[in-house]
Amino acid sequence: MLFPDQSFARTPDHAPEMSVESLAGDPARGLILLCDHASNAIPDEYQKLGLPDEQLERHIGYDIGAAHVVRRLADLFGAPALLTQFSRLVIDPNRGIDDPTLVMRLSDGAMVPGNRWVDDAEIERRIGRFHAPYDRAITKAIDASLAAGVVPVIISMHSFTPVWRGVPRPWHVGVLWAGDGRFSLPLINALRNADDLVVGDNEPYHGALPGDVIDRHAIRRGLSNTLIEIRQDLIASKRDAQAWADRLVPVLSTLLEDPVHRRQTA
Repeated sequence: MLFPDQSFARTPDHAPEMSVESLAGDPARGLILLCDHASNAIPDEYQKLGLPDEQLERHIGYDIGAAHVVRRLADLFGAPALLTQFSRLVIDPNRGIDDPTLVMRLSDGAMVPGNRWVDDAEIERRIGRFHAPYDRAITKAIDASLAAGVVPVIISMHSFTPVWRGVPRPWHVGVLWAGDGRFSLPLINALRNADDLVVGDNEPYHGALPGDVIDRHAIRRGLSNTLIEIRQDLIASKRDAQAWADRLVPVLSTLLEDPVHRRQTA
């Protein structure tokens, strides 16, 4: 909330659902694409959380370029994809509901006025309006694939800043994973075969984030999975993002053919 009285930013009970963009695809394709931080949109009643547009256009608002990569991959593979339609500053769908960073009050040096006095009741409203519908959509997509007789691979697409706290990041792409490396480890090796790429293995972040989307929907259900992070300056334009998707297609296609990904381990 912007002010301690929390009067204007209460989510109205009649507010329309604004949570998930679903791209139809063949559930028997054996692939589900996710983009947890696809958008920097904020519902009008939150008044941009008190932030100027230039802040919302930064990485704190969304994962720059990631949505374009996912849409292109979904089109090329004919696979279902789910993309959030709200800013991670409203609530972060890639966090568990008990995570203290679920609603950020400070993000990369930027105070978020609209979250400063957020209370438990408002967090519950945001969970119900944004976080939970995305969760349900993922569960529905997985169930549809299983019903079609195919165990799906879950690929979550993110992006990261080229510089963090004044330190340049050398990686072009990072592959994050935890526990189940069936897909991630061969993906890392395949990407490293390209001489022009610096590939991070659990860099610039570690894939072990209890309660995150991959944990909730892939690891707990024993589904092969990976989280791909692409450096934002490489996919900032739609054209460059689509080119990166095109580059990933042959690598991902080869891996998806391996029957090891068609069994659940849990």
